[in-house]
Amino acid sequence: MTDLLANLSLGFSVAFTPINLWLAFVGCLVGTLIGVLPGVGPIATIAMLLPITFGFDPTGALIMLAGIYYGAQYGGSTTAILVNIPGEASSVVTALDGHQMARQGRAGVALGVAAIGSFFAGTVATVVIAALSGPLTSVALIFGAPEYFALVVMGLVFAVVLARGSVLKAVAMIVLGILLSTIGTDLETGEERMTFGLPFLADGIDFAVLAMGLFGVSEILRNLDAPETRDTVRQAIGRLLPNARDFAQSYKPVLRGTAIGAILGILPGSGAVLGPFASYTLEKKIAKDPSRFGRGAIEGVAGPESANNAGAQTSFIPLLTLGIPSNAVMALMVGAMTIHGIIPGPQVMTKTPNLFWGMIASMWVGNLMLLVINLPLVGVWVRLLKVPYRLMFPAILLFCCIGIYTVNSLPTDVMFIGIFGLAGYLLIRLGFEPAPLLLGFVLGDLVEENFRRALIISHGSLSTLIESPISKILLGLAAITLLLSLIPSIRRGREEVFVED
Repeated sequence: MTDLLANLSLGFSVAFTPINLWLAFVGCLVGTLIGVLPGVGPIATIAMLLPITFGFDPTGALIMLAGIYYGAQYGGSTTAILVNIPGEASSVVTALDGHQMARQGRAGVALGVAAIGSFFAGTVATVVIAALSGPLTSVALIFGAPEYFALVVMGLVFAVVLARGSVLKAVAMIVLGILLSTIGTDLETGEERMTFGLPFLADGIDFAVLAMGLFGVSEILRNLDAPETRDTVRQAIGRLLPNARDFAQSYKPVLRGTAIGAILGILPGSGAVLGPFASYTLEKKIAKDPSRFGRGAIEGVAGPESANNAGAQTSFIPLLTLGIPSNAVMALMVGAMTIHGIIPGPQVMTKTPNLFWGMIASMWVGNLMLLVINLPLVGVWVRLLKVPYRLMFPAILLFCCIGIYTVNSLPTDVMFIGIFGLAGYLLIRLGFEPAPLLLGFVLGDLVEENFRRALIISHGSLSTLIESPISKILLGLAAITLLLSLIPSIRRGREEVFVED
């Protein structure tokens, strides 16, 4: 307990420096903005802003990017309630009852409950991250190459299982991502691999280029392909603070949603997205009058929004302690850490404690900022919702091109974001989810590095991968999980969800 308090004290001393406070504020504000404006999302935004972070201190850069992620969760609820368009996938459930509350003249109460529930959940999640990080990191430090290989494989399998759509398509995306990660010069032999004699591929595919094309440009193409429809609420926003009756109906769903989101957020894949759905299902099941749900039940906003924000923050646990990204946004965070010369994993806590605990402390600071940003600025967000998409997307595309060119000053990078953008758009149209591809690309180097290291240590014996009890357990869990996902009823359910989306 003493060590935890000392570490949190260190973290707050880092988070409260003027530059880090400013970067946290910018991240939260930008995150809220892109959450409010549906059609961009945190993945695309973080991918587009990666080049800007090159000039920042690593701690400040990661604080800003993290603020964008959980800020988008807040902003997504505003759009879901006021316009009935979820700004984020995790805000889909909020729209069911939040928009109905807005139609009844209770938009302010819905927004207030969402903000208060999210702040409470974020505070609890910050404590959970701080409490679990030490023990998990201590365990991870005993991992050798075979154990780390098994851990990464399990992370990839979980990403496949929890992704939407066909299992085979998700596996194909993972494999494609791993193959793309091998392009460039082999660090051990110095030989070029799959470069086709092109000099600009000798250093491999730049992570920022792949991410910006696959998510930034393809997201623009996908949104231009969809008709623009908005069901904006015309009633007054009304009071923002819930009354005693609203609090009485909300506090238990907030507590349950926080617990559900915190647990599911740790799971690799789409665990953070599952939290709001699980919370809504639970609240509807235990309600005395389930028919109220879908007609403006405040519990249908309080629980899912709390689960949403708790899951968004606990998804940092596998990243900070094990170096394993739990979703596409965390894969981008791994890329950002790598760009700044930080090797993700348990060494982060021991080698760069200022960064580790500074990020954790900044999450609580960011949640407090979001509470202040969201409630007073509701009127501003309502006006922004009236901006036509056709005016936003050319500006976003121009920003992408300028941003990626400033990284290496290579015209080929601009060309590549266009190619990857078109590829990402086609993949989505064909029913392939791009997120597993990015996870495969980020984890591909770890898989190859630890696999080769394990074989070198064992003089080429593959049995070394299953000699350790930890490796056996992790690979066994991965195999069982993958086999369960192939059960026909589960497979059909995944594909139906993908089609509905």
